[in-house]
Formats: sequence, structure tokens, C-alpha cells
Amino acid sequence: METRPLKDALVTAMLPHAAFDGWSLATLEAAADDLGLDRAPLPRLFPRGAVDAVAHLVGHANRMLEADLAEAGLEGRGVGEKVFLAVKLRLDRWAEHKEAIRRATSLLALPQNLVLAARLTWGTADAVWLAVGDRSHDFSWYSKRATLAAVYSATLLYWLDDESEGSADTWGFLRRRLDDVRSLPQVRQKIEGLVSGRKAALGGLAARFRSPVPRC
Repeated sequence: METRPLKDALVTAMLPHAAFDGWSLATLEAAADDLGLDRAPLPRLFPRGAVDAVAHLVGHANRMLEADLAEAGLEGRGVGEKVFLAVKLRLDRWAEHKEAIRRATSLLALPQNLVLAARLTWGTADAVWLAVGDRSHDFSWYSKRATLAAVYSATLLYWLDDESEGSADTWGFLRRRLDDVRSLPQVRQKIEGLVSGRKAALGGLAARFRSPVPRC
């Protein structure tokens, strides 16, 4: 039997409970009760309990992103604007469950869950790039995802504490971080150009000192 739809429903039903009681076996059981489901299969569906539930929620949110972007429309948008929209939609969908997301983030921040947290963040960055049409296979595949993972993590933390209307401050923060990322190649090129210019100048100066002194 396909268990993903069942797990999707369970983790979604956990959100209102997790906002008050955190992510635990008790909130998972409460979600099952809300859906009229038997509690018996829960340990099989989520062997590690709350941690597995949070991990599944992240994956569920990533899978929903592609449909959200298709509905919003990407035609005519540049890559930067597509990424901005994807991250915005990825967070905006869960705005009414911000406290539950905050508690999930706290759970993943525990030392024993840091490796899982890193893997989930990388998965979200990958889902964003795939959703906006990135099909790269070279080194840029890694650099794009590593950079976006850092931007997404910072934006998530900002969003969790943002009390501005419609999370407007968060979207301004996100735009600035993406602008910073886009400026990095230009900065690197300028630095490389300056370094190359200085090397050429120093090379010329060294050549002059190496030239034999003319004799009278």
C-alpha cells in the first residue's frame, strides 16, 4: 500500500498540535485521532517518531513547491526572480503554522539531528533549483545548491521571527541575500582582474631589473 499520502496527511494534521505541544509521539497520536486512524501503524510509518515526522513534512513541502510554482507561473521571469518566488512560496504556504515550523526547526537543531538538518536543507535547495528548471550537472550543480541552502537557512530563521505584514521584511531580506549572491561572481572577476594586472606590472618591473646593464 502507498504510504506517502497517509504520511502527508498525518504530518499536516500534526501542525496545529505541534504549535502548542511540540513534535512528539503525543502530537502524532493526536493527529491520527483527528483523522480517525488507528494508532497501531504509527511506529512503522515513523520509526524515529517526531524526527521522522518533521523530515517527512520537509519532503512533503518540497514536493508541493513544483505545483505552487506552476500555478504562480514562471514564464518571462529571470532565474533570480524564479528562485526568489520559489523560496517565497515555499515559506508562505506554511505561514499559518509558523509556530509549528519554529518548533520543528528547534528539534532539528539538536546535536543528534544536525546531520539530518543539513541533508533536509540541501534537499530543499535542490527542490527549489529543480522546480525553477535547473538541469545542470557540472560543478555549478553543487555551488548553486550550497549557496541557496545558506540563503534559505538564513531566510527561514528571519521569517520565523518576522512580524511584519505579509512577512514583507522577510522578502526584502531574501532579495538582498540573492542580490549578494549574484554580485559574488562580479566581485571575484574584479579581484582576479586586479590580481592579474598587478602580476603583469610586477612581472614587467622584474624583467627590467633582470635586464643586463649596458656597458660603455
